[in-house]
Amino acid sequence: MTGGRPSWDDYFLSLMEEVAKRATCNRGKSGCVIVKDRRIIATGYVGSPPGFPHCDEVGHLLKQVLDEDGTARQHCVRTIHAEQNAICQAARCGTALEGAELYCTMEPCRTCALLIVSVGIERVVARRQYHAAQETRQLFAEAGIELVVQDPVVEAYPEA
Repeated sequence: MTGGRPSWDDYFLSLMEEVAKRATCNRGKSGCVIVKDRRIIATGYVGSPPGFPHCDEVGHLLKQVLDEDGTARQHCVRTIHAEQNAICQAARCGTALEGAELYCTMEPCRTCALLIVSVGIERVVARRQYHAAQETRQLFAEAGIELVVQDPVVEAYPEA
């Protein structure tokens, strides 16, 4: 912060944290803000698609996922990720994301990273690391997408 004013990254990350408060899955209270020319063009949070029940209403839909190192993890698959939600909101409004910046709670997962590459986002700023972001980092490097992680702490999920 310079002279009491937050940097643009800090400003948009603070707005992303407000967006995350709308999340409907308490295991991944994530938010996303997509910006172009320092203007917000889309937001998203972890939640079910329109018209589908939310975790807050009916509970989690947990699936076991096995990491490459053999670690078994529980993932809730009822909802879509904040990054996916923001990209979908832009698409519904016909807003191009070419050259945009994306601010998110943690490094995007592989699927979100592929979408980010596909729509032409040029820069991603994450508050924290994600436990399975190695492929994301590689994809972004290959695509020439700048990845900034503010806090090197890995995002932790609460138990369901």
